[in-house]
Amino acid sequence: MHLMIPYASAVDEACAHTLGDLRLPNLAAALGLLKAAGAPLGEDEYSLNTPFELALAAQRGHSGGAAGPLPTAAWLAREQGLDATLPWALLTPIHLSVGSDQVSALAPEALRLDAAESRAFFDSLAELWPAGEGWQAHWLAPTQWLLGHARFAALPCASLDRVVGRNVEAWKPEARALRTLQNEFQMLLHRNPLNEAREARGELALNSVWISGCGLASGGALPAELRIEAGLREPLLAGDWAAWAEAWRALDAGPVADLLTRLRAGDAAELTLCGERFAQAYRLPARGALLRAWQGLAPPRADTAKTLGAL
Repeated sequence: MHLMIPYASAVDEACAHTLGDLRLPNLAAALGLLKAAGAPLGEDEYSLNTPFELALAAQRGHSGGAAGPLPTAAWLAREQGLDATLPWALLTPIHLSVGSDQVSALAPEALRLDAAESRAFFDSLAELWPAGEGWQAHWLAPTQWLLGHARFAALPCASLDRVVGRNVEAWKPEARALRTLQNEFQMLLHRNPLNEAREARGELALNSVWISGCGLASGGALPAELRIEAGLREPLLAGDWAAWAEAWRALDAGPVADLLTRLRAGDAAELTLCGERFAQAYRLPARGALLRAWQGLAPPRADTAKTLGAL
């Protein structure tokens, strides 16, 4: 078993305060038994790729660095049986909120797109990807569209989770091809009849598409034993720290408790915690009979607030 927990912490004073009051007894006990396995993955909160994405890439055997492009779209395309020899990009429909001093990206869930409406928007943009010019397009889910073309090879672009709730200016792609395509999306969406219908019923307009995950697939599939618990994502990106703390307590009582049981039994089990800056893997070190007996009498416990706050 390999338990991976993304969105485990953030660089935010409110998060630090929440961690200080958060009691996670099973995580504290598990970290007391585990040891860090290698150096942490990541750089800082301004890198294009999230530590979670880097951790997944490492599990696939991808050899790129923290700053290089991660072909997350191509991995999705490969899982769908699409052309694995073609570079792909992930398109995420979003709403850009224009304020007095910045333009912020709202989470795609804020659009409340259902499958039918999402497909209608997808079809309305089809003139931007003519098949006769080497484009391939695939609707995957209401907020996940895939676009394949040779121009997407090795183009750096920011993860969607880096831009949600933030000023998009700092995260706009540098590559001219991506900027041009994003502008073309926005022009076609402006005064789109589908958006006029949405606004008439009080819904947010789908006024932009975020482009991320560009590149050609490398590495393999994710290991079968990997278990990803992503319940912390939505409250963290929304800045709802009470809900985030509650989600952490649920994880501690469920998957983390299961991990702890396996660790105490001496089973092969791993833990990876992913914050906003770093992802750190942990493994159970070799233990002699005396150490196991001592740990049974005086179970070691880690400072979870300190561990999570360092990510």
